[in-house]
Amino acid sequence: MRKVYVEVVAKHTVEGKTIPLSITYHDHVYQVDKVLDSRLGVSLLVGGVGMKYTIRVLGQTTYLFEEEGKWFVEAKLPK
Repeated sequence: MRKVYVEVVAKHTVEGKTIPLSITYHDHVYQVDKVLDSRLGVSLLVGGVGMKYTIRVLGQTTYLFEEEGKWFVEAKLPK
């Protein structure tokens, strides 16, 4: 696994919540179907601490992290 920084479009509410709406990964835009959870968390696979979002994209559950204003995903290394 490796840390891959991605571009994220997010909504910021008046209550101070950040809601990711889409992710650009390898020049492809993926819509976030649903945010299932958000909390402070750690990426044990690639390192990093910040907001950890459990999201659903294309029917798959995955994690999206915001660390010091940058967004990343845990990506599998090519075989």
